[in-house]
Amino acid sequence: MSMISTSGLTKNFKSYKKAPGFMGSLRALYKRDYITKTAVNSFDLTIQKGEIVGLLGPNGAGKTTLMKMFTGIIVPSNGDIKIAGYVPAERDKTFRKKIALVMGQKSQLWWDIPAMDSFLLLQKFYEVPDADFKARVEQMSELLDVKDLLHVHVRKLSLGERMKMELMASLLHNPEVIFLDEPTIGLDLVAQENIRQFIKEYHRQNNTTIILTSHYMADVHALCKRLVLILQGKKGFDGPIEEFEQILGREKSVSFSFSESIHDYTDFFENFSPEWNADFTKVDLRIPMEALREISGKVINKFPVIEFNTEKMPIERVMKTLMEKPELALGNSSSGEQTHVL
Repeated sequence: MSMISTSGLTKNFKSYKKAPGFMGSLRALYKRDYITKTAVNSFDLTIQKGEIVGLLGPNGAGKTTLMKMFTGIIVPSNGDIKIAGYVPAERDKTFRKKIALVMGQKSQLWWDIPAMDSFLLLQKFYEVPDADFKARVEQMSELLDVKDLLHVHVRKLSLGERMKMELMASLLHNPEVIFLDEPTIGLDLVAQENIRQFIKEYHRQNNTTIILTSHYMADVHALCKRLVLILQGKKGFDGPIEEFEQILGREKSVSFSFSESIHDYTDFFENFSPEWNADFTKVDLRIPMEALREISGKVINKFPVIEFNTEKMPIERVMKTLMEKPELALGNSSSGEQTHVL
């Protein structure tokens, strides 16, 4: 069953340039130079019920604009969008009960009252029966280990504790679709792992459809099997995380450590995207699979290698390369709906 579908989804924002100073303001009363920016451009997407999909892209790529169109906060300029069979921009009451939006940088809890007071207000807003409300608070507070914090003022909680309460507030009405926008931003490693484990367990129990945006690749690895990449408002990739890791080709990430600096011999490595440490005693390379044995043998024989490691291309490095050179993704095209660089 398709839970989320878009076709030709486009969003344009119009703004104007104003010269500085009083005279610039005066001229703007009579003549304005407008600028139109396309934040999302002809975006097609289909997500089935129960999928967890990672939505990735650099700052300004259009991720948050997509999230706001998915939830009906902003209206698309062109194209069609359906979430759980509803048009989000119509803001139907039933539709709003089917979705949840969690934004790591924005809070929906009242700062000066305990989280439970906010939960009770949200219970009335979403018309959640008392028995269901109590059961969900009990279940989620146990999973998140915050039972003793429900009656503490929100302003007295740590950032990680507040984020757990934000998740609870968003899920009290048992939504069918959850949009998570940077849910672990600013959290320490332990808090991040706790949030991931909760989301994973909640999904297992409820088979909820989830879209996740995050700049922490650990979130993506832990939760998502499918990735959608957005670059300059366009879809650059849609498919399994394993294929995303090979988007730059079948290459290995190889690290060599040397017993002394080889600063004078760096030209030898130029064809393999080298990344050096400060004193040129360690280098990370990208080497094609078919050439790995040959190149590694040459390096070991030519230089004083003391350590040698190899692994598949990490997703962080793929993302970094595509952010610097988006044409590597956008310059290709394919007709498939999934598992393709587009």
